[in-house]
Amino acid sequence: MARLSVPVSILDRANNREGFSEADALSAVLQRAEMADRLGYRRFWVAEHHAVAGIAGSTPAVLMAALAGRTGSIRIGSGGVMLPNHQPLVVAEQAATLQALYPGRIDLGLGRSVGFTPAVRAALQAGPAEAEQFEEQLGQLLAYLNGTAPITARPRDSGRTPVFVLATGAGVEIAARAGLGVVLGGPALFRRNSAGQTGALERYRSAFRPSDRFPRPYVLAAVNVAVADSEEKARELLLPEAHAMADSRTKGVFPALSRAEGAAALSARQQDLVRATLATSVYGTAGQVHGRLEELAASSGSDELLVTGGAFDIEGQRESDRLLASLF
Repeated sequence: MARLSVPVSILDRANNREGFSEADALSAVLQRAEMADRLGYRRFWVAEHHAVAGIAGSTPAVLMAALAGRTGSIRIGSGGVMLPNHQPLVVAEQAATLQALYPGRIDLGLGRSVGFTPAVRAALQAGPAEAEQFEEQLGQLLAYLNGTAPITARPRDSGRTPVFVLATGAGVEIAARAGLGVVLGGPALFRRNSAGQTGALERYRSAFRPSDRFPRPYVLAAVNVAVADSEEKARELLLPEAHAMADSRTKGVFPALSRAEGAAALSARQQDLVRATLATSVYGTAGQVHGRLEELAASSGSDELLVTGGAFDIEGQRESDRLLASLF
């Protein structure tokens, strides 16, 4: 079997699992990163979610420091830090400090989302108005890192840290204007225009302005992936998170992952949501996944694949990571 034509990375959201503590969830992230480092994955990223019952990952910078200290060569990053929740200078200082400690290994992925509920947004003192200021905040952060602002983030970064934008809402246009890498996932990654192109990515490429960080457009395609010795087993790995996502959209709570309940226990709306999640996921045997990922990379013109999706079955997830690594 030919090797995948693009590099592969991992985004781990630090899912909680029923029957395990939140400390166990964070420990599992560290162990997964260590294995990803040994297997040759390019990047290992973590995310920011506040007061979500099913996710232990709330502070990317802290978790990134632990991950970088436990790994040797894999790039460590955020996918992403939600900039409206923070002062740009503080985020720049965190990234610059990590880059100084682990030179050439730190990525900074940024998003414009705010808290999931009114109570979380109130606690963070950030809401829709702050999200609308994302492009201005991003410009400030880049100036602090580049050393072109009235003050310079310390340690001095001098523009060494690659910066990516999560393409939610106007994210693709903002990334293009700033000359930054972009991360696109979900239904938008699979949606094609009349010319058979990924519309969001074509807008990004056509509006892209070269920068010192990225002389040309750079796209990470984020997609849920599971690999097993049968298509059914791979699908089962993805079901717990698909069910949790359906819960979040129908009940307002994203719960800890549990062993997948039968479809009969779900409402018709939840079953539709699970099917929609699986429709934009890639799962199956190594051969099946290889073909589907190659097709996705080619049709989207992506430079890199960012594997997402959490499994309740930790050993199953490890085997999936191992099988996927055998493809590159």
